[in-house]
Amino acid sequence: MAAVPPFHKRDPDTMTRIVLSSDHAAIDLRQAVAKHVQAKGYEVHDIGPTTPESTHYPAHGEAAAREVASGASDLGIILCGTGQGIMMAANKVKGVRCGVCADPFSAAMIRQHNDANMLSLGARVLGEGLALEIVDAFLSASFEGGRHATRVDMITAIEA
Repeated sequence: MAAVPPFHKRDPDTMTRIVLSSDHAAIDLRQAVAKHVQAKGYEVHDIGPTTPESTHYPAHGEAAAREVASGASDLGIILCGTGQGIMMAANKVKGVRCGVCADPFSAAMIRQHNDANMLSLGARVLGEGLALEIVDAFLSASFEGGRHATRVDMITAIEA
């Protein structure tokens, strides 16, 4: 497999595939996000559960993060009850920068300043309307580079 360039060196205009996953607590919101993102023209790879039986958010966060880190998907959106646990699991995968957001401003900023390649949402924290606004802010923002690239490179160096 060809080496995938660092996320902040990829062309944002060609990013089209988004992986989605969640645990059992966030199935409904994940499916709403999937429909919303597809309607915006993105290809969605939904790897989350479809039945309400209890599942383990670390496994779902890791699976989505590995897909993003490998380059199979350009971005990832993951969900659990609070968004925190699944985000923690995703961030253990080298090459992933995931932030949990509860407002559109933070979602835009994690893309603009932190070059986040994954977004985490809390299904027990957010209503559907706000969640979709957060997704829109995340997807419409792009990395600003400059001094932020130095800082992202510093974060990446911690993984080495």
